[in-house]
Amino acid sequence: MRIDILTLFPEMFIGPFDESIIKRAREQDKVEIIFHNIRDYSDNKHHRVDDYPFGGGSGMVMKIEPVSKLIEKLKNERIYDEIIYLTPDGKQFTQKIANSLSLKKNLILLCGHYKGIDQRIRDNYITCEISIGDYVLTGGELAAAVIVDAIVRVIPGVISDETSALSDSFQDNLLAPPVYTRPVEFKGWRVPDILLSGHQQKISEWNEYQAIERTKKLRPDLLL
Repeated sequence: MRIDILTLFPEMFIGPFDESIIKRAREQDKVEIIFHNIRDYSDNKHHRVDDYPFGGGSGMVMKIEPVSKLIEKLKNERIYDEIIYLTPDGKQFTQKIANSLSLKKNLILLCGHYKGIDQRIRDNYITCEISIGDYVLTGGELAAAVIVDAIVRVIPGVISDETSALSDSFQDNLLAPPVYTRPVEFKGWRVPDILLSGHQQKISEWNEYQAIERTKKLRPDLLL
């Protein structure tokens, strides 16, 4: 998989993408992540990429020219499955979307800034708009990092125990059941006996029951 990230601040990704699962996936060539600084495609001598909105109003808008030039360049080099714009008014990101995107070959993630991007980019280039929540971030970089992490970790072979990712919360519209490890007892708090029984069918039934009950209590919307 190849992911091209279009951003004003590529340095923001250095820490998150040079550690843990994403670092391993890049080293194993499971994913190639390329950063493109949108400012490099500005015709302005000061590399300016924003301007005042037509019609007045507060804030600034990302200009159409540098973004268009960059997207056109990339599209001339390969075919992209999705060109994704990270924006608060996009579709809510879910595990189902992460699973689907993990099967793609080439993705572009466009990080928004200011009051947004010229609508003509959204109308003519963007194939998918995604939000990671009903709140506004300074820019799309943190959202892009979240989405890349969620996508990469479910690519086959990235996590050594692939069944672990398949049993995560939201994979089946349920929250994961509670988990325990050694010691069996700590400060009088004991691990449920069923998990120590070795009876896998009963353990599976217990896990399913706990997942349903936790979802009813904490996220009943998932059961609708």
